Amino acid sequence: MRRIYLDHNATTPVHPDALKAMLPFLEANYGNPSSIHFLGREARAALDDARERLAKLLGAKPGEIVFTGSGTEADNQAVFGAVRAMKGKGRHVITSAVEHHAVLHSCEHLREHEGVEVTMLPVDGDGIVSPDAVRSAIRDDTALVSVMWANNETGALQPVREIGAICRDRGVLFHTDAVQAFGKVPVKVSDVPVDLLSVSGHKVYGPKGVGALWIRPRTKIEPLLHGGSHENDRRAGTENVAGIAGFVRAAEITTARTGSEDARLRALTERLWQGSSGRIERIRRNGPADQRVANTLNVSFAGCKSDALLMSLDLEGICVSSGSACAVGSLKPSPVLLAMGLGTEMANAAVRFSLGAATTEADVDAVLGVMPGIVARLRSFAA
Repeated sequence: MRRIYLDHNATTPVHPDALKAMLPFLEANYGNPSSIHFLGREARAALDDARERLAKLLGAKPGEIVFTGSGTEADNQAVFGAVRAMKGKGRHVITSAVEHHAVLHSCEHLREHEGVEVTMLPVDGDGIVSPDAVRSAIRDDTALVSVMWANNETGALQPVREIGAICRDRGVLFHTDAVQAFGKVPVKVSDVPVDLLSVSGHKVYGPKGVGALWIRPRTKIEPLLHGGSHENDRRAGTENVAGIAGFVRAAEITTARTGSEDARLRALTERLWQGSSGRIERIRRNGPADQRVANTLNVSFAGCKSDALLMSLDLEGICVSSGSACAVGSLKPSPVLLAMGLGTEMANAAVRFSLGAATTEADVDAVLGVMPGIVARLRSFAA
């Protein structure tokens, strides 16, 4: 059966050049980058080179990059590290209702176990945070504002430049989870007033198990992991040299084609939406049509259940999801869609299509060829 993969927001296939960059460090160049012998120095040189190249992509300096084990770890490091570094002086955190669980659950932990107050900002019907809401929520004891750059479920792009400017004016740290934005839109810390920024390898055609946190100079942050003096005392643990090499090579390739891919993928998602809305009644597009990353389309099919839609599409060889891959197994409707004002029924009827580098018009047309029949069949069962 021909497989059509439309779940790139969950993970992307590893680019062949990224795999090629990894192999030497899984074979002959296996040294620990903290060792002083030849193999260690070789690994250290590769690590330093990767750090310089990622910093260049982000418009940063090498010493500002901390490699992590995932985007989740980078988010955790930013939230916990920034708040704890204030030593109790900042007891207030601001975030939004549509953040990834890596941020939301970190904030919940701070609230429940460390006495930190958390303000959860609402979003509009497109899932966008108002900069004015951020401005109004900031207090004298606000330690951190964390608002994602692009939403993993709807693709909605947040006004991070405006939010960052407000935080800078008020002297409050601003973190953005850029995991779903990096490689899809230009992400440069030199262009945006941000203090902490998270990225992940497997969202940009690199390997799983590697990410990075950019930290603005003079930003106080406590380490999340304790042990050795790795990553300039900011993240203990022997670095994943092979993963880092693959991540950075993939990031170079992906960011180089951001502009051309944006136009191509935007045309494909619009083809999918127009074809779906023209063939199927009672459907709803969740998220903005324009203010979004180009590859993402979230649609609710009234009268259907997400899990039944996903299984039916899977039987046709089409891989999609109903939301965040980190919420697999949850029977609860998407908090993101609920925050946008959808009722439980429509939130439980959502499918996320996230396209990628290998997606073609033929793939989209194949989905359009089977989707009306699947929806009609499922609605007949529910009638």
